[in-house]
Amino acid sequence: MPKVLKAEGMNKCIGCFTCMLACAGVNRQNHSLVKSAIKVRTSGGLKGKFVADVCIACKDDRACAEACPSGALEIRAGGGVLLKPEKCIGCRRCVSACIVGAVFFDEAEGKPIICKHCGVCTRFCPHECLRMEAVDNAV
Repeated sequence: MPKVLKAEGMNKCIGCFTCMLACAGVNRQNHSLVKSAIKVRTSGGLKGKFVADVCIACKDDRACAEACPSGALEIRAGGGVLLKPEKCIGCRRCVSACIVGAVFFDEAEGKPIICKHCGVCTRFCPHECLRMEAVDNAV
């Protein structure tokens, strides 16, 4: 059964960015925070709580995939999309189409950074702010 990433425990987040570093390291072989498919930020100022910008694994209308003119974003079982980089033309339409602002762009590679809901970020979060949830695999 497929799983999707949930960031429902962010009230416990201390802003260590370990989730971002793990994502970038495992999925992009790069330890730069800008290469991560999850972005942790403050909700406002130095005293604001931390929030995570993550793919919500849309099931019905996947705006990012619908905006892609080259078919580089394929439907993922359980929700969300998977990037086929060889098809991507780097137009950034998926970035602007994402309804939650969770598609990021890798300037160096000229391709979007798409969360594939692998769960590596959850395994490295020291406070269990992130979790993987099993979902129905219907497309």
